[in-house]
Amino acid sequence: MFSVDRMRALHAVAQHGSVARAAAALHVTPSGVSQQLAKLEREAGLALLEPRGRTVRLTRAGQVLVGHAERVLAQLAEARTDLERLREDVFGPLRIGSIATCVHALLPPALAALTEQHPRLNVTLGEGEAEQTLPKVLAGDLDVAVFESWADRPTVVPAGITQVTLFSDVADLALPAGHRLAHRRTVDLSEVDDVSWISWTGRSGCYEWLVHVLRSQDLEPRISCTIGSYVTQLALVAGNVGAALVPRLARGPVPDGVRMLATRPVLNRTIIAACRSGEEAHGGVRAALEALSEASATYVNH
Repeated sequence: MFSVDRMRALHAVAQHGSVARAAAALHVTPSGVSQQLAKLEREAGLALLEPRGRTVRLTRAGQVLVGHAERVLAQLAEARTDLERLREDVFGPLRIGSIATCVHALLPPALAALTEQHPRLNVTLGEGEAEQTLPKVLAGDLDVAVFESWADRPTVVPAGITQVTLFSDVADLALPAGHRLAHRRTVDLSEVDDVSWISWTGRSGCYEWLVHVLRSQDLEPRISCTIGSYVTQLALVAGNVGAALVPRLARGPVPDGVRMLATRPVLNRTIIAACRSGEEAHGGVRAALEALSEASATYVNH
């Protein structure tokens, strides 16, 4: 198998008539071109060039090989063009995995924009937390993941993943309207020591985060309900079943019987989109990241 760089050197000599001019065209040294040609002749087993005064000319073997070099280099140029078109064109499958709150609030406007702007894009969307979606992105089973990272319990992102920060969000305390602290605007979490808690489904990242937050305030969490829906959690709070920590993005209309309180400490999370490193410039992934960023503008400083 002949080296492409050596074939390119031979092609340049054939075009320019001398090693020096070929080297200038390739932006390398004449000795570098001479070394490439010497190696190519050894690979071919035939002389490819012969001196002609101060220049060189191709032998018959050199002419044959240059013909092949022209076709090889043209094919490589076409391949580069096709890849550049792929970088710009937005079509084909695009697989997104997202946490539930963003599926509810962020993905609808983002997907609507993608559908309108790129009708040849075939988008599929699934729900999942970072511990589920990030390994799939790394493995190539998902193209884009949307996940959360809490300031007090950051999500560990594996190497090989490129992250795009979308916006910041805050979780507030949802209390039954009759609770002794419900009249407050802000409450120290350490004071909320007389309620059961309503959490996301057991052993999920959100569940572990709630346990972490409460224990950091010297509270031993008594979790009575594990529900994979913040809307349902708020309905249970309204029914005086317990308290919940609900991100503002996920809140929606607050039902009667629920009071939302700011907390000390403030519970901040960052919403992040991620893809495999190197994919962020490619058509569908690039378009998805742009659509998510545009949809996120609504929630900046939410």
